[in-house]
Amino acid sequence: MSIKPDTWIREMAINHGMITPFETGQIRRTEAGERLISYGTSSYGYDVRCDRDFKVFTNINSTIVDPKNFDPKGFHDLKDVDECVIPPNSFALASTVETFRIPADVLVLCVGKSTYARCGIIVNVTPLEPEWVGQVTLEFSNTTSLPAKIYAGEGVAQLLFFQSDQPCETTYKDREGKYQNQRGVTLPKA
Repeated sequence: MSIKPDTWIREMAINHGMITPFETGQIRRTEAGERLISYGTSSYGYDVRCDRDFKVFTNINSTIVDPKNFDPKGFHDLKDVDECVIPPNSFALASTVETFRIPADVLVLCVGKSTYARCGIIVNVTPLEPEWVGQVTLEFSNTTSLPAKIYAGEGVAQLLFFQSDQPCETTYKDREGKYQNQRGVTLPKA
């Protein structure tokens, strides 16, 4: 990149709609002064927020997790909540507040935030490929033997942007990827 990474992210978000809604700086407190887990533009990436709907894994229906034949009865839905408690050694799905429009010459990788990692909560997201569009589905694994809490509307993961000197030959859009234009929590598709 010939410009600073944080400047490039701002430019791409504001002028090209790469991130919507977009926060130009790091937000660490509410308007009332309460502490938040930070979100917004960082030095080399963007810290995304978790939206207010969650799917929490439960085994009350003795469901088998099968990516080729996924049974949604394995989840308990939480709608429009401020926080989600993940049972011990379990996981939950959520989506980002932000919607992304990834350019053809950019690949995005997701890493967890240290605040959650230090609590045993791991965030897993597959790469955002060139020309992928949508809200990101986030997976939170609680690796502890205790219940763990995730906060909606606050930072949960950092996206790192890698720009090539040219667009890739075949983009996610070109391949008609099955998760293109996803909104909200999106379950596995075979």
